[in-house]
Amino acid sequence: MATPNYGYEKRQKELAKKKKKEEKLKEKAQRKAGEGGPEGQDDEPQQPAEGTPGSTG
Repeated sequence: MATPNYGYEKRQKELAKKKKKEEKLKEKAQRKAGEGGPEGQDDEPQQPAEGTPGSTG
C-alpha cells in the first residue's frame, strides 16, 4: 500500500486557506467602496482573475 503524501495535503489546505482569505479581503474592499448603496447588490460585473486567458496585463 502506498504511503500518504502529507506534504501534498498540507499544501492543498494552505492554498484553500489563502484563497478564502483573498476572497474575504476582496469582499471587504467591495463593501467599503460601496458603503452608500444598498447591500446585496452587485452593479459591477465580475472581473476575471489574474492569469486567465482573457485578462490583459
